[in-house]
Amino acid sequence: MATIQPLLTSLQATIERLDFDSIPEDRRPVLRDLVDYIQSRINNKESIRLNFICTHNSRRSQFSQVWAQVAAHVYGIEAFCYSGGTEATAFNERAVASIKRAGFEVSSTGGENPRYQVHYAIETPTLAMFSKTFDDKSNPDTGFAAVMTCSDADENCPFIPGTDRRIPLRYEDPKSFDGTDLEAEKYDERSMQIATELFYAFSKIRA
Repeated sequence: MATIQPLLTSLQATIERLDFDSIPEDRRPVLRDLVDYIQSRINNKESIRLNFICTHNSRRSQFSQVWAQVAAHVYGIEAFCYSGGTEATAFNERAVASIKRAGFEVSSTGGENPRYQVHYAIETPTLAMFSKTFDDKSNPDTGFAAVMTCSDADENCPFIPGTDRRIPLRYEDPKSFDGTDLEAEKYDERSMQIATELFYAFSKIRA
């Protein structure tokens, strides 16, 4: 996969292990909605803004934001990826540990809702990651797709102002494995599922 700027070596190794054949057939039509949205924005020469939304903006939506931004980088597509929730909590420390294991470099300010700087490529600005509501001032308020990454947010957010497309892309919550022997494995499994599906989606875009 060619990149605009080289990825961190440890992250590149993770990405090279992604297997598009592992995506179940019943997931592909769901991903097609995302592909079609991005492609339509490119065709119309419009900015691509994706806001990944989950209830607490702590796990699945954060994974989605970071992996979508990396996928856009890898495939040379100018996209701006965001995340938010119906309420703000914190970027869960277990999810942060998972992206570190995947090869990201991460630093933090600390506090109840830490602000993380996530580095993924050489000479590329870091991503500022923290838990926030979907309408936070750091997120777009018009001309974006609301990508719903959990059923709770999808069902309890019937209207998201400013969005021009609502795309359900639901994932199981790894939170149910918190404090168990499977915790790290299940967080990594969800992170890799999201990475695989988002890389697959961006691979289908024709710039």
